[in-house]
Amino acid sequence: MPVIQIYCNEITEEKKRELVKRITRVSGEVLELPESTITVLIREMPPEDVGVGGVLLCDRDQ
Repeated sequence: MPVIQIYCNEITEEKKRELVKRITRVSGEVLELPESTITVLIREMPPEDVGVGGVLLCDRDQ
């Protein structure tokens, strides 16, 4: 049973549905497994919780 974790910015519920649908379909094809065995976890990361190059993402546009 594959578990796929996706870390991303905050996204709408509709985009989450589409992401889960597509990731599940492609993963099932590549791994030759039924889609019912694939679990997708989405972890939203707000910009104040992510740092790149020593700077929080929320501070990059300032």
